[in-house]
Amino acid sequence: MKILDKMTVFLEEKFAPVAMKIGSQRHLQSIRDGLLFTMPFIILGSIFLIIGNLPVPGYNELMNSIFGEIWKAKVNYAVRGTFDMLAIIASVGVAYSLASKYALDSLAVGLTSLSAFIIATPTVINFTPNGSGVSHEVAKALSLNYTSSRGLFVAIITALMVTEIYNAITKKDITIKMPDSVPPAVARSFSALIPAGASLLVVWIFRIFIEMTPFESVHNIVQVLLGKPVSMLAGSLGGIIIAIILIQLLWATGLHGSAIVIGLLRPVLLVLMDENRVAFQAGEELPNVISLPFYELWVIVGGAGATLGLAIILLFARSKQLKELGKLSFIPGLFNINEPLIFGTPIVMNPLLLIPWIIAPIVTAVISYYTMALNIVARPIGIAVPWTTPAVISGFLATGKLSGALLQVVLIMVSAAIYYPFIKIWDTQKCIEESESVETEKKAELNTI
Repeated sequence: MKILDKMTVFLEEKFAPVAMKIGSQRHLQSIRDGLLFTMPFIILGSIFLIIGNLPVPGYNELMNSIFGEIWKAKVNYAVRGTFDMLAIIASVGVAYSLASKYALDSLAVGLTSLSAFIIATPTVINFTPNGSGVSHEVAKALSLNYTSSRGLFVAIITALMVTEIYNAITKKDITIKMPDSVPPAVARSFSALIPAGASLLVVWIFRIFIEMTPFESVHNIVQVLLGKPVSMLAGSLGGIIIAIILIQLLWATGLHGSAIVIGLLRPVLLVLMDENRVAFQAGEELPNVISLPFYELWVIVGGAGATLGLAIILLFARSKQLKELGKLSFIPGLFNINEPLIFGTPIVMNPLLLIPWIIAPIVTAVISYYTMALNIVARPIGIAVPWTTPAVISGFLATGKLSGALLQVVLIMVSAAIYYPFIKIWDTQKCIEESESVETEKKAELNTI
């Protein structure tokens, strides 16, 4: 127990303060909050993806007979209009979030960021339109390869850079000021001219410079220098285990570990998820095991720490306190909400429960990874199932196969087995505390008599 006590002191005095500083860093918060702007569109796109690929025998033939064989292509209009716009949405969302922290005109900064992203992106593709009848005619188009999840890193970097330039100029009061008689909307438009113009000028010069190098575009630079290394880390089993350990330690100190760590990894996990979506639509083998659904629906089934199994165990506890906690936390746990367990058991600053708290999600990650890598269980097909969707249902929707749901059942049982011996000790301690409390109350009553 001395080792566990020392670990608790370390977490409280050394680890927690550093984690709090990282978690409160404005740029990291802005990336996390800005990417949340994309989630409604990802979920809506996923709904259309499910409609177009419902895993029910005879479904495709039925829809073909009703709407014709091109009905799936028409459904994909909505899929492209959501999934393939992620970088554009993120460019506005991240800049909007950071601008809010600087008390700037958030909408103006967000739109400036969007304009800068377009400037930084190779947008002209030369091709001969079908049916044009003129072989030398060319058309111009914006490549969806850059506006989808593949462009997320550039969108984030551009948003942060534009907002910083905008803020620096605004704070120095280098803006156009209009008379008070001018309507506020018009005055805001003119006040944004100089900071927005300076931001776009910097991005434009940067693009011109990059075009003179072998990289040709900032997207290529980010892909080589940042995208691939980060994807290799976050997309590997070792990388996800490191992330899990950090998340669990943060939660153990009372900090929202998932918001901090997954907030940083979300761009990579979204890219990996979208790569699976593209492969699924093309009828190709899914390239990635690890993605955002992999973590949210299998690794932490029931919430951070994979605690749905823990909630089930508590239903059979001998301690009145833990038994009542089990009743209160079981239903929320079905929807992957486990704050009642984390703070009620408690797991926070509890050296005894810290061991299964870290081990359980690591084991669920290892089991999930290898069963999917070996094709024993179907991989997530790129559909963003809301993290509050109950287990079994979410596993089926995210993979389109029963194996995804069955794996969740197995993981719940495994996590319960990991928590059981530690909860048994904790349950015994709580029973002793409760009996001692009852004895104390009885003695107090006798003394008053």
